[in-house]
Amino acid sequence: MGVGRAAGTTLATLGAAALGAFLWGALVERNRFTVRREAVPVLDPGARPLTVLHLSDLHMAPWQRAKQDWIRGLVVEEPDLVVVTGDSLGHVRGIDGIEYALEPFDGIPGVFVHGSNDYFGPSIKNPFAYFRERRVETTDPVKLDTRRLEGFFESLGWLDLNNTVRAMTIKGSRLEFLGVGDAHRDWDRLDLLPGAMDEMRENVGWQDDRTGPEPVTIGVTHAPYQRVLNSFVNYGADVIFAGHTHGGQVQVPGIGALVTNSDLPRTMASGLHLWRHALNAAYLEVSAGVGTSIYAPVRFSCPPEAVVVTLTGDDFSYS
Repeated sequence: MGVGRAAGTTLATLGAAALGAFLWGALVERNRFTVRREAVPVLDPGARPLTVLHLSDLHMAPWQRAKQDWIRGLVVEEPDLVVVTGDSLGHVRGIDGIEYALEPFDGIPGVFVHGSNDYFGPSIKNPFAYFRERRVETTDPVKLDTRRLEGFFESLGWLDLNNTVRAMTIKGSRLEFLGVGDAHRDWDRLDLLPGAMDEMRENVGWQDDRTGPEPVTIGVTHAPYQRVLNSFVNYGADVIFAGHTHGGQVQVPGIGALVTNSDLPRTMASGLHLWRHALNAAYLEVSAGVGTSIYAPVRFSCPPEAVVVTLTGDDFSYS
């Protein structure tokens, strides 16, 4: 075989492999919905376990009925708490799919923050732009019905955590929540949290009631930028929930995620980790998300996921 023919055969083989990988990612893997399970020992010893359903980056479009039905079916996990870390919408009529998908969770406690795609519709982007430190965003994006999304979440009984602090008690455990707006768009107002924490603690009166358990502090952010994670740790977070990264969306076997679309290390693109800052640390749960942009409907070696996190009262240490 001549050199030219051998080179042609090699190129053809590589082309076929690339096409096969693309078709797998576009037609199969992005619809291979999975549930990842984690356990995080942050409750008081002897406390009743809490089941947390973490949903992120649904990027919902109205025609995505298989995704909507799968999300509806997650109610069988019997969550005690739902945490939504943003980018729920992915189309101007995506709210229709969100309302259908999440209706079974009515009455289950929940909290939420937004990503930029909960305010503005997606646009076609150069995929290589994700390797830049900062991308130039669309100057005239389509506005989405954020108010309807918030109204629906609140009708389920869920608390808005965008740049604020809230609290609730579930199964006897006291939970404090810190939340910020989308740090990828610099909408996080970390400066507001200390005052909000003081006000919240004064209102709930837990500091005056020494008979109950110590509160567990939970940070919630869409984009896991280090400044947000460090601030949450400084404010006493025990566990942090984040999304935004899509787990890299395309992972290379043996290498992992190529990007996180933030300053989070690629090794933390998804999964449960320990985030250390100064002398403190918190568990960091990063979801690879359920959806993708309608303009980039491909996943490879990174299936869409919901995460079920069990908060337990087992003893633990940051070792």
